[in-house]
Amino acid sequence: MSYKKRVRLLFLIDSGLVVLAFLLSYYLLELHIIPEFKFIAALLSLLISYHIVSFYYKFYKKAWEYASIGELKIILKTLSFSITFALLAHLLIYQYTPARLMLLTGTFQLLFIGGARLTWRMMRDKIINNQNEKRNTLIVGAGAAGTMTARQLQNNMESELNPVAFIDDDVTKQKLDIYNIPVVGGVKAIESAVRKYDIEHIVIAIPSLSKKELNKIYTECAKTRVKTQIMPMIEDLMTGKVSVHQFRDVKVEDLLGREPVELEVDTISENITGKTVIVTGAGGSIGSEICRQISEFQPETLVLLGHGENSIYSIEMELLETHKNSPMTFVTEIADIQDAKKMTAVFNHYQPDVVYHAAAHKHVPLMERNPEEALKNNVIGTMNVAKAADQSGARTFVMVSSDKAVNPTSVMGATKRLAEMVVQSMNRESTTNFTVVRFGNVLGSRGSVIPLFTKQIQKGGPVTITHPDMVRYFMTIPEASRLVIQAGCLARGGETFVLDMGEPVKIMDLATNLIKLSGHSVDDIGIEFTGIRSGEKLYEELLNDNEVHDHQIYPKIYLGKSSNIFIEEIREIIVSYALFNKEALREKLISLANKQMKEQEKAEALSAH
Repeated sequence: MSYKKRVRLLFLIDSGLVVLAFLLSYYLLELHIIPEFKFIAALLSLLISYHIVSFYYKFYKKAWEYASIGELKIILKTLSFSITFALLAHLLIYQYTPARLMLLTGTFQLLFIGGARLTWRMMRDKIINNQNEKRNTLIVGAGAAGTMTARQLQNNMESELNPVAFIDDDVTKQKLDIYNIPVVGGVKAIESAVRKYDIEHIVIAIPSLSKKELNKIYTECAKTRVKTQIMPMIEDLMTGKVSVHQFRDVKVEDLLGREPVELEVDTISENITGKTVIVTGAGGSIGSEICRQISEFQPETLVLLGHGENSIYSIEMELLETHKNSPMTFVTEIADIQDAKKMTAVFNHYQPDVVYHAAAHKHVPLMERNPEEALKNNVIGTMNVAKAADQSGARTFVMVSSDKAVNPTSVMGATKRLAEMVVQSMNRESTTNFTVVRFGNVLGSRGSVIPLFTKQIQKGGPVTITHPDMVRYFMTIPEASRLVIQAGCLARGGETFVLDMGEPVKIMDLATNLIKLSGHSVDDIGIEFTGIRSGEKLYEELLNDNEVHDHQIYPKIYLGKSSNIFIEEIREIIVSYALFNKEALREKLISLANKQMKEQEKAEALSAH
């Protein structure tokens, strides 16, 4: 119905209700109705004053299907002022006021007009709630966000969710009804509430929820076989990016991530704002996120260097859209870090202040089968970029490394360890501050287990795990990237910064959580064990025993002790690697990367004798 038609209809209905209220009141007081002039004048003054006040308060603009306390207040104001004006008009014309008549008329008006609106609202709610396709929904959180969620779901005819119960740990809310929805207990009551109310959907509606609290709630939700979702972040709601009823699935990142670290903004701004920054591997998971984080600090020029044109184009378009009103310059360079001349030319041209080196081959099984490529990219490529940074006079060079570089059993880990040595060696002979940042697996990155498990679950399973006791450290991409940038600002040269990865996570638990988050049971999807692949370890470490340093220089950032560097041996491998077959090269790389550990073991054995 159009707005004009709606106003006309309400105008006629309300006019009829005002006349009915007046006639009924007059009859009850006088026991008869005489259409004399005073009678007609009183009715007209009441009608005119009612409609004048109604239009003043925009009474007919209200969507009465969503009526609440606010609309009731407007009805009371409208009736009060219209009765008062009618009485004043009568006083001026006839020098008396029919107070009893007007008060009784006002009472009937409130009953008729308010009742009509309430009936309209109740009929609409009944129609919505009687829709068979709606699923009974449990809302966790009866605070402002939870009640707003419930209200929007009740008023949204297109929503498939019907809120039937709240869960809240606040004992003062328990056993109360909010919008006719009972608060049935605390988090521990989730499982019983699901059974009692035939719950088919759970919504977690607490935007300020910490990771620890979310984990606690999800643990209870996981005891049921009901799909669990979470309301959007409060900043997304405030900026209007999403609506309160646009829930998203709970992600593994929500459960495994930690509370976000606060960055030292002043230090980062001093190092990045107005400067030229080069990020290698800028199209990758970590590299692209480093670019996003850096761009928030307004460098003068951000150079996106990468080998894959599609991924570089994607991050360039994203940054240009996000910062379209910014004076920053985004430059793309499609280049292979194995090309020393190209690296020298690029760095000499841009003269970067800061370099973040995130380009690397990271896939363990693939590098086991292609050790020469791992050497060329991870070691020779790093050497090329480091030398180019040195020659161009860069102030800081930060290499992104991996926990697989610790006591490496894989080619990938060994080449990352040798690359660390290259960077630390460069620090000894350069004015550039060369530093290494080491961390574990990143959730959602290319090649991580999360996308693999997700695809397997979508296909109906089974989920494949190498070993039931496999354990890994995990960190979210944004957190890892922020800490890499922060560590770069703390660099004085030669350090190995180690990011606090929290507690290690069993891959088995990770897979189980992901299956349940997808609304399935482990029995439905199934889990199969395929055996440890070549180069893999059951447990990862972040530091060698002789590298361990308990000094935390910044929240979640530790400083590892310096270790021996075998740069001559690395150069020898670079020159001669083509002479070895794959297996021999693999053994040589892993042997050299573990040389320091072996020498320490020998020294300890001699001292024991």
